[in-house]
Amino acid sequence: VQLQASGGGLVQAGGSLRLSCETSGNFWRANVMGWYRQVSGNQRELVARITIGGRTNYKDSVKGRFTVSRDNAKDTDTVYLQMNNLKPEDTGVYYCKVEIPYDGDYWGQGTQVTVSS
Repeated sequence: VQLQASGGGLVQAGGSLRLSCETSGNFWRANVMGWYRQVSGNQRELVARITIGGRTNYKDSVKGRFTVSRDNAKDTDTVYLQMNNLKPEDTGVYYCKVEIPYDGDYWGQGTQVTVSS
């Protein structure tokens, strides 16, 4: 199973970015797909996640600004994170994670998001 993440970058506070992460090589559809953030060697923390049924969970600090979605229509599973009204505290390395039934959990490579004040 391979995950390909993209969409990070440098943006000013108040700006927007959209992250995407495409999964390939999995036989079963991903049950849960999500985004985690890691800052300066700290543990990765959940930012947002979405189930195959569309149920979502968000970190409190991003509610109302970030939207997680997924595309189940294609043969591959893709998860998106639309980030609006970005703040400097949103800065970090963002990782996508997928949970595949009867298989396991997989992480994508990180993508850097930097928000300048």
